[in-house]
Amino acid sequence: MRSQLIAISALTIAAALALGGCSKKGKSGVADDGQLHGISPGARGSMGKPLGMVYVPSGTFHMGPSDEDVNFNYTARNKQVSINGFWMDATEITNNEYRQFVWWVRDSLAAVEMGYFKTGQANDTAIDWAKARTIKYADKGTLEKLTKLVLAPDNRLYNKIEIDPEKIVYNVQGFDLKEAAKRENAGKRGKYIYRYDQKVYPDTLVWMRDFSYSYNEPMAKRYFAHPSFGNYPVVGVNWKQAMAFCHWRSFYLNSFLERRKKAVESDFRLPTEAEWEYAARGGRTQSMYPWGNYYPRNKKGCLLANFKPGRGNYPEDGGFYTVRADAYWPNDFGLYNMAGNVAEWTSSYFYEGSYNFQHDMNPDVRYNASETDPPRMKRKVVRGGSWKDVAYYLQTSTRSYEYQDTAKSYIGFRCVIDLPAQLGRR
Repeated sequence: MRSQLIAISALTIAAALALGGCSKKGKSGVADDGQLHGISPGARGSMGKPLGMVYVPSGTFHMGPSDEDVNFNYTARNKQVSINGFWMDATEITNNEYRQFVWWVRDSLAAVEMGYFKTGQANDTAIDWAKARTIKYADKGTLEKLTKLVLAPDNRLYNKIEIDPEKIVYNVQGFDLKEAAKRENAGKRGKYIYRYDQKVYPDTLVWMRDFSYSYNEPMAKRYFAHPSFGNYPVVGVNWKQAMAFCHWRSFYLNSFLERRKKAVESDFRLPTEAEWEYAARGGRTQSMYPWGNYYPRNKKGCLLANFKPGRGNYPEDGGFYTVRADAYWPNDFGLYNMAGNVAEWTSSYFYEGSYNFQHDMNPDVRYNASETDPPRMKRKVVRGGSWKDVAYYLQTSTRSYEYQDTAKSYIGFRCVIDLPAQLGRR
């Protein structure tokens, strides 16, 4: 009996080796042996860790006030919720990072006008970027050819030809998944596709507009233009522009991965209100601030964020206006300036009673307001407080809002992306 079992085992191993040796792989890279192996969408791997981002692990926390509601407005009732893991920018989007977006849009529009397309193709998605990068915007002869992008003659100073910031427009296209999920739209692809143009250049005049009887002209002239502010958080960007940036960042990455024949990654987006609060707490579920309780100073008396100390001693914290996006110590998740510096846009619609009915799993209330909607329907949640706010707005639970088409000198943003903690090999 023992010899029979050994003989059967030997035959089994020999058969397995024969199958393995004779199997062939098809075009998909999977062995054609009649067995279920599965097919990866990216046979050559994916991108690895997203640059400049940190992973925020899944967890449960108490969303809402960690202290009394000093305003007694009851817009944030304490509620236990669970959040799925995601990647988040370690810092707010900086002027340099946003400038890459603005210049990419400018270059793409200029390339189309100059006719810089790949051989045999003439459409906006087939731009010859090798030629587009050679465009010399300081050359008068080149600018004279870009008639659709330059300032009109009556808008020029000393007849100097320059690119018109109002004409740097990005075309946003995508799917509205909530519309797609409606049963009446099943199979009607055109019902949930959206396309629109969005101006992307920041509103640099917010420094003048936000503060009456205050001399802020240097910031209006230099903040986005001067290299000294390159690593400071971008401001003057409204919610719609922040959404356009997320869309472009996704398109930019996915286009690169497609050229390298790698897997197409998930889309960048703004964080939801719940995700933002969970990330800001850094695992300290009952703490008032990202660094803990109860004060905005450490035991040495040093301020821990950039805000408006006391009754207006702005420079006491080390910065008069904004500071570098990586200033001060990060929280326990490795995220910088989740309190102070600039407040941050979220993707969530601001509704006073939303905590009463939203789900306890990845809670979110979203509304895509149109241009014709009343102002109250255009309110988006803003979190974190800013350089011009008192300490109350630095608390992780404090809710505020701004209108989606309004830019401010104290509101910026950061992106998140839905990817697992272990992204696999490159």
